[in-house]
Parts: sequence; structure tokens; C-alpha cells
Amino acid sequence: MTDYVTLAGGCFWCTEAVFKDVIGVTSVESGYIGGTVPNPTYKQVCGGDTGHAEAIRVGFDPEQVSLDDILDIFFATHDPSQLNRQGNDVGTQYRSAMFPASPEQEEAMQAAITRAGENGGKIVTTIEPMDTWYPAEGYHQDYWETSGRSNPYCMAVIPPKLQKLRKSFAARSKAVAA
Repeated sequence: MTDYVTLAGGCFWCTEAVFKDVIGVTSVESGYIGGTVPNPTYKQVCGGDTGHAEAIRVGFDPEQVSLDDILDIFFATHDPSQLNRQGNDVGTQYRSAMFPASPEQEEAMQAAITRAGENGGKIVTTIEPMDTWYPAEGYHQDYWETSGRSNPYCMAVIPPKLQKLRKSFAARSKAVAA
């Protein structure tokens, strides 16, 4: 059985790379959610006028990894204290947001926000209504494995996120278990 959760934590190339390394994750799809323009393009979303967030739809086996673990990894591998940005990526399309598919997911997301804020940091991550999911263009899927390693931006941003995953969540990392 596969469950799905939709998360936005800045650039989807970065969040996709992290979750593809999590044991129990069966799929990661990059896409757009939370906006007003039907079938948006990457160029439109990057322009910041559609209201969409760059997001990922994570498929996972709940017998191998819990939703709570997925959410804790999400909070640990992006900066949930930055409003409408992640590092140099600025705009509402890079917001930190979660889109629950059920009341149970929303409850788990509320609890994850509380856990993430226990160290005194201000969490700006929003819980937004589930909306129409638009998969990103094909060249955005599996970006780290295909084009990302030749992209200077990705080379600067993704390896530290993967290192954090592999250090803080070693038991959850496919690379560490290999």
C-alpha cells in the first residue's frame, strides 16, 4: 500500500533529491500546487504570479516509513523559518507549505510543526488546502540523477541537504543503508 503526502520546501529539485534517498519512499514527483492558473508552466510559476508552490508529491510505504518521519525529515532538510524563500530562491513559489490529503494528515502536520518549533525557532510553514496537483515538466523529474550534478546551483545546495539527511536520519537513508 502506498500513501502520498504533498510538501513544498523551496526548490523542488532539492526536496526531490532528499526524499529519493529515504527508505520506504516509493516515488517522488515534482510539480506545482496551490495556485490559480490551470496547467502552469515552470516559467509561469518562477515568475511568481500564479500563486503555485514548487512542491513534491511523495509516495511512501507506511510500513517502512511513517508520515511523522517523512514530516520530520521535511522540516530538518529545509529552513521552515524563512517566509517565501529558501536561501537565494525568493518568492511565494518557494514557500514552506504542506497540503494535507485528509484530516489525519492535517493533524500529523500540526504535530510536526509543533515538534519543529520545540527548539525555539519560529516556524512559518503553512498548512494549505489540498488543491489541484500539476506535475512539472518531464525534465524536472529525477533532476538530481539526470541534470542536477552538472548544475552549479544544485551542486551548492543539494549535497548539504543530503549530508544532513544521512547524518540526522541515518537509519532512514538508502545511501547509508547500502
